[in-house]
Order: sequence, then structure tokens, then C-alpha cells
Amino acid sequence: MVLPDQGNATRDADARLEETAGLAAAIGVVVAERIAYKVRKPSPKTLIGSGQVDLLAAQVRMEEASLVVIDGALSPIQQRNLEKALDTKVIDRTGLILEIFGERAATAEGRLQVELAHLDYQGGRLVRSWTHLERQRGGFGFLGGPGETQIEADRRLIRDRMARLKRELEQVTRTRGLHRDRRQRAPWPVIALVGYTNAGKSTLFNRLTGADVMAEDLLFATLDPTLRQISLPGIDKAILSDTVGFVSELPTQLVAAFKATLEEVVSADLLIHIRDVAHPDSEAQRTDVEGVLAEIGVAPETPRIEVWNKLDLLDADTRAELVGEAAMRDDVIAISALTGEGVDVLTASLAELLTQGHRRYRIAVNQSDGAAAAWLHAHGEVVEHHTENEQEIYEVRMAQREYERFAQRAG
Repeated sequence: MVLPDQGNATRDADARLEETAGLAAAIGVVVAERIAYKVRKPSPKTLIGSGQVDLLAAQVRMEEASLVVIDGALSPIQQRNLEKALDTKVIDRTGLILEIFGERAATAEGRLQVELAHLDYQGGRLVRSWTHLERQRGGFGFLGGPGETQIEADRRLIRDRMARLKRELEQVTRTRGLHRDRRQRAPWPVIALVGYTNAGKSTLFNRLTGADVMAEDLLFATLDPTLRQISLPGIDKAILSDTVGFVSELPTQLVAAFKATLEEVVSADLLIHIRDVAHPDSEAQRTDVEGVLAEIGVAPETPRIEVWNKLDLLDADTRAELVGEAAMRDDVIAISALTGEGVDVLTASLAELLTQGHRRYRIAVNQSDGAAAAWLHAHGEVVEHHTENEQEIYEVRMAQREYERFAQRAG
């Protein structure tokens, strides 16, 4: 495993190597050695310098390595030259992340998205890139077979296959859009969990919903979005969405392919940005997540709250300092999703944010209109209720848009 350090001062080299090792471990690769090289001027032939290539080749021979992961972006020429010089398989960061997504995608939609991203990446390479992992792990059927044969196909076949995948994904997008429209007409507020991979999104999701979504100390444990109903103080029903974790230098192919999935984030009423404050690169990870949110089209004015997670991993002094800092800010809550510390404060804050702008309305409903009464209970907070002149009078707190929808319904 090689980390070419090209002067990125925002990242800790050891933490970056640790992350890349975690990415490799996520698909069962055994890491024999981790090396960081200083690259002042990237070589167009091999990315790293010729002397560094010689040193790396010696290390590969000594470890009898069957795979070298370059934690950076390799051009097809750089990849080919490195494989020739090192006499072993070489993949870059994009290839590694695509491999993880290929193995983890559980739904038909997820597999379509990953295959599209994979073919886009392979379009300029047209080499059999994944055989090293078949040898290491006995084969895992990347993309169920058909995707494998397309790697060896010519560019025309790849373009045709990509066109078909895009058409299928457009249908998925339309279907997802219809479901979203139905929720908005309902309407229940949608809260989306976002954050760097392994920040603790699924652990918090499970704690808030009582679900059993896969939550492990593993990079990209969640790929396919999961939605569950939750109740909050003063809010009878809200939808909580757990999404794929972000990562630095997320391949553009994946951002494009997963846009249909990430539309849940774009259309959310509230974002919870979960951060692993125990991680040495927590600030850089925050910047990465905000960058992806901007890239997929999340409006800057979308309400959001930042959750500083994993307090349980901090020493007492650091923990006290962060808890004190969070208490002084309106947009930050410090928690441990694992132990539950601070989660009650988080749910109260979520309810407060979602009900901001709610007003109290006096609404008269015919006694025979049970559906209207049920609608008011489902979409607002009924503060008072009494009968007056053979009508049911409700004092209801709700958002203006909900009142307008009720008025349209009644009209």
C-alpha cells in the first residue's frame, strides 16, 4: 500500500494510510506493508519517482505481494507502467472504492449504480482489473458475472451497456421521485443522516429507530439507503434516512451514479451531519462531506445540525472540552451513539428545528368529517379541541404550508 504525499497539509499521513488500510480490509485484503512517499512533482509515467519505484519493487518482492494499492488517482498509462515495473497488480483509490461498492451493494438499484460507475472507470483501461481479488479471496462474482465480461469488451459494447444502465437508473429515479412526492403530500418531515464513512451514522440510525441496520467498525458498512419512521417531541411522525458514507476523493463516477440515491439527501427537510470527533482527521473529513453535499446540489440554506459523535472514545479532558464547546453552539450536539449519551438532547433539538415557523391555527371541522380531524392530528399538534355550534373546533400548531394544504383540501 502506497500513499503518495503531494503536499496535502489538511490530512494526517498516518491517518490517511490507516483509512486506506481500512478500505482494503473492507474487502478482505491482507495489508502486508504501508508506505508513504513524498511526491513533489508527480511523474506522468508512474506518479512516483523512478527511485521510489525501484524501492517499491524491492519491497513487493520481499513481501511477495500480489497487489499494490496506490492511494491516489492513476492514469491508465501510470497503472500499466507500475504493473510492469512492480510485476504485480496495481489499483488506485478509485478502483479500490469501486471494488468495495461492487461487493457491498445489496439492492438491484445499488448494483446498477456500481456497474455504471465501474464501466465508466474501465472505459479508458479495458483491462481485466479485478482478477487479483478473485485469487486472494476465492472469487466473489463482481457484479454477478455479466459486468465482468464487459471489462474485456470493446469501447462500443461498454458504451452500449452504459446507455442501457442509464435508462434503467432513470426509471429508478422516476420511481423514487414518485415515492418522494407521495411522502411530501403526506407530508412528513424527512431527516437525512450524512457524514464521512464510519462516522457512526448507522449506529445512530439504529438507536433512533430501533432498527438493526448493519453498523460495524467498517468503512462503507452502509451503501443502500434505508428509511424508517420515528417520533420526535411534538412531531407524531418523521422519516429518517440513512445514506452511504462519504470519503475524501470520492470517485466522480460514483457521485454521478449514486445521484438517484442521494436525492433523498437533496430533498430532505433537515440534515444531520455526523462527525467522528475521535478521528485525527475529523476537520478534514467535515470539509470533504460539505464538498460532496455541495456537489450533489444540497442547498446551503437547508437546515442542518452537526453531531459530534464517539465521545466514548475520548479521554476525559478532550471530552469535557468538546462537550463544553458544543454546549455553546446552537448547531452542534455532542453525543455517543453507542452509549446513548446526548441522544435525548439531539432529538429535542431536531424537533425544535423542524417546528420552527409553526403557528397556531383555529380550525372548524364538521362533526361528520372524521377524515379532516384525522388529518389535523397527523400533520399538526392539536393543542385544544372542543365542540361549538355543532362543529369541532381545533387549535392546531402547524407549519404554514400544512395549513395551506388543509385549506385546499377543505376548499
